[in-house]
Amino acid sequence: MMRNKLLIVILLSMFSVSVSAQQLNIALLKYRGGGDWYGNPTSMPNLVRFCNQEIGTDINPEVPTVEPSSPDIFNYPYVYMTGHGNVVFDAVEAQNLRNYLIGGGFLHIDDNYGIRQYIEPQMKKVFPELDFVELPYSHEIFKEPYSFPNGLPKIHEHDNKAPQLFGLIYDGRLVCIFTYECDLGDGWEDQRVHHDSQETREKALKMGANILRYVFTK
Repeated sequence: MMRNKLLIVILLSMFSVSVSAQQLNIALLKYRGGGDWYGNPTSMPNLVRFCNQEIGTDINPEVPTVEPSSPDIFNYPYVYMTGHGNVVFDAVEAQNLRNYLIGGGFLHIDDNYGIRQYIEPQMKKVFPELDFVELPYSHEIFKEPYSFPNGLPKIHEHDNKAPQLFGLIYDGRLVCIFTYECDLGDGWEDQRVHHDSQETREKALKMGANILRYVFTK
């Protein structure tokens, strides 16, 4: 028990140094299993640019990849994950992700269409005791700096279902979100990629800004 408490203190101190630094750093999760973790290559740079210009953040425009088992993951308060296909976490990766999230990290899983059936059992390896719960529209993440009174914006149709935001809550803290039937990452991409309207892309970027603001202020 004492060893676990010491680990948490060390991890929190690492995040404190990272978040209080002049420039914030975020990363893209490079996972195993064959899923296209590399999808939407223009998404993260565009989101960073939007946040830095529109809500005054100072996020490093260079978004590196990080693997679930790497100690480098503790350098990033926010890690983004996307894809369509299979995801595999082994025991080492699951434990490292758990330590990262318990220690103050945040994982955003963005369904690029089809990842749900793979990611849910893998996150059970990380948090066997937790289930994803849908966040209500009244949640703070939908309120600032942009208002989304009806929850996540619908960016792409997918299965033509309403978009949903699910979360994993550990010891009272939201440590992971799963954006489903929404596809924010496609909305963040260059307009030439999916030919989304400016209004649709702006909704996606504003929701992304809300997520990053929530992560960096909570």
